[in-house]
Amino acid sequence: MLDTPIASIENLRVEFETKDGTVVGVEDVSFSINAGETVCVVGESGSGKSVSSLSLMRLVEFGGGTIAGGKLLFDRKGDPTDADKIDLAEAGDGLMRTIRGNEIGMIFQEPMTSLNPVFTVGRQLTEGLRVHKGMTKQEAEARALELLHQVRIPEPERRLGQYPHELSGGMRQRVVIAIALACEPRLLIADEPTTALDVTIQAEILALIDRLKRETGTAVMFITHDMAVVAQMADRVVVMYRGKKVEEGPVEEIFENPQHPYTKSLLAAVPKLGEMRGKDAPEPMRLLGQELKTEGPIDVREDKVLLDVKNLITRFPVKGGFFRRTVANVHAVEDVSFRIKHGETLSLVGESGCGKSSAGRSILRLVQPLSGEVWLDGKDVMIFGANELRRARRDMQMVFQDPFASLNPQMQLVDQVSEPIRNYGLATGTEVNDRVAQLFDRVELPRSFMRRYPHELSGGQRQRIAIARALALNPKLIIADEAVSALDVSVQAQVLNLIMELQAELGISILFISHDMAVVERVSHNVGVMYLGRIVEIGSRRQIFENPQHEYTQALLKAVPIADPRQRKSERDLNFKPIPSPIFPVDHDPGPSLYDEVEPGHMVLKG
Repeated sequence: MLDTPIASIENLRVEFETKDGTVVGVEDVSFSINAGETVCVVGESGSGKSVSSLSLMRLVEFGGGTIAGGKLLFDRKGDPTDADKIDLAEAGDGLMRTIRGNEIGMIFQEPMTSLNPVFTVGRQLTEGLRVHKGMTKQEAEARALELLHQVRIPEPERRLGQYPHELSGGMRQRVVIAIALACEPRLLIADEPTTALDVTIQAEILALIDRLKRETGTAVMFITHDMAVVAQMADRVVVMYRGKKVEEGPVEEIFENPQHPYTKSLLAAVPKLGEMRGKDAPEPMRLLGQELKTEGPIDVREDKVLLDVKNLITRFPVKGGFFRRTVANVHAVEDVSFRIKHGETLSLVGESGCGKSSAGRSILRLVQPLSGEVWLDGKDVMIFGANELRRARRDMQMVFQDPFASLNPQMQLVDQVSEPIRNYGLATGTEVNDRVAQLFDRVELPRSFMRRYPHELSGGQRQRIAIARALALNPKLIIADEAVSALDVSVQAQVLNLIMELQAELGISILFISHDMAVVERVSHNVGVMYLGRIVEIGSRRQIFENPQHEYTQALLKAVPIADPRQRKSERDLNFKPIPSPIFPVDHDPGPSLYDEVEPGHMVLKG
């Protein structure tokens, strides 16, 4: 590693003009990034970490921000003297256009907003290569194909002709990463690049960025709120809080000897894989300065089955040809069976496209399964008509991944939480408002929030509203579909503690759908691992995490980054095979799922 700063931020101050006056986004922030070094900038939403990166690209100005002070020095050629250093804060628009994408690459957090929906993936990948590198169409297409192979996109030749909406979230993010790497930039800014990705793909992308850094001497500014990713990637760590840098140091020192109270609380909130070894039941997370109501593990209250899913199959037709006939089927859920007892949490884990969300939606009949049985408290939900299904949905509610998309932006929160109560006629008049106020108390939100709108809340607060709404009908089962994956680490810990407290208090059963293995280990009684629509292994939390038998479960656990910089994964540890396509011809019969029982209650798929 060379001790030559490729980029230096000096005393940066960024201001935003709002209707309430000037808001300071970043104040007096200074740090540098050397060639071949990864500097992780960590902190929670609103800490100023993304504003710092957008300032280096001079994109903050397009979001209403102004660089009010400080220098943004960038070394264009690698000359150890200061001859080639320019201050990006003073650079003109033409020079910035040359630098963006060519010398400084950026991976954005939300791939759908950073890709153009009207152009194919191939067009967007080749554009930068033709503009900045002067490649011919054929050369650029060959390089684009090579990049898609590099970021492990299945069937890359076909993807070049597809549009962003035809790809899954994980695949779109890999396309964004490929675009950022295309011109081999001197500085790569990665803003939460793996937040939306599965654990195995995340591990590969992190290894890819790390290898690029080592081979080319690229400097990497990596922005994240995931401390396990920091432990895996960082050489140095910059901790930000409320627009200021509160701590900076080598990664080992930050993890082993944090000095600032905020850094300590950030590390305390991280669920670490393996922490629950030897424990049978879920356990709340301890947070600095937060007293938890629930003490000790939460045990299952009754031995009575609430949800019994038998041989569930859900397939989605693929249309094609002039008459839009069904030419193939996506086998989303294939012969899935499991049980959840009263007051118990079963987690379904696996990668994007494995069928875990489709399984959750099929149980609620939000998507219509092809066949199978779903018994809720002794009644088969699959044979219900519309009226009976409406009554059954009182007992089963869903908390979705994105609370902003599942809340109505034009309704006050009090009306959104009271809507199910009014719809089912559970209360009238002032009684409704009393019920809503109690639900706000239960999810630890002030009653003054009742008159607010969703956009006035943070992500974590919005997710609490979604939980309050799910609780409004006193359900027996809650299906939480990636309910905490988009939240900051301390907010995530608070929401998970809340869910576990509610479970202990109300005896609710939970189907927890997630790709975060450390969170799943913390909250589950039982775990089912899904791969290509099937459950490949299912058992108690201890059986799955301490004695994984299926090779896919073992690969999944091996890929999880651990929040300890001395336990980094090397690329050799990650032996992933490309994920096969779940699309099969119409007449394809995959056969039933057959299992070996390796120990009581621990089932592993044969073959």
